[in-house]
Amino acid sequence: MLSLDLQLQRGGFQRHVRIEEEARVVAIAGRSGAGKTTVLNAIAGLVRPQAGHIRIDDRVLYDSARGIDLPPHRRRIGYVFQDARLFPHLDVRQNLRYGRHGDAQASFGFEAMVDLLGIAGLLARRTANLSGGEAQRVAIGRALLSQPAILLFDEPLTALDQDRREELIPYLQRVRDEVRLPMLYVSHHPDEVRRLADAIHVLE
Repeated sequence: MLSLDLQLQRGGFQRHVRIEEEARVVAIAGRSGAGKTTVLNAIAGLVRPQAGHIRIDDRVLYDSARGIDLPPHRRRIGYVFQDARLFPHLDVRQNLRYGRHGDAQASFGFEAMVDLLGIAGLLARRTANLSGGEAQRVAIGRALLSQPAILLFDEPLTALDQDRREELIPYLQRVRDEVRLPMLYVSHHPDEVRRLADAIHVLE
């Protein structure tokens, strides 16, 4: 279960966000500037709320009343951004290994993740030689190998043309259906949200 009750402020922008949701894949929709990315950054520990709480299942990441504010590296967040943010001096395999945490008992193993995302043929390539859709698949793999408790997606298809978006959506659906992690998905594309999410929250 995802439980958010946050008072957020960035400069002159203020927003109160409350989400109580049992659905495993929750979309946050809304126009640009509504605060969608700020909500994700608060969950990841990159933005500190003024007050409220963040709970994922039984884990409390932030609770102002109880004085709890876990640092980002202890939150077990897998974050996929609008741009893939891969390291250009490393090949795909090295980029994936960089995000890897855990041992042989890890929830998400390297080979299983490579098979899930169809990136076996990309492992030796430099990131400059990847298409936008390929780069995002690698970014998703790196996020999974960090052994997260939740996946955050911040408009991962926005920078792609329509063909590349159609190429990537089936992989996102496979992650949704096979990985079974809680996911919070930000987008302003209704069709994309409808194909991926179990529940939708709109920020006006």
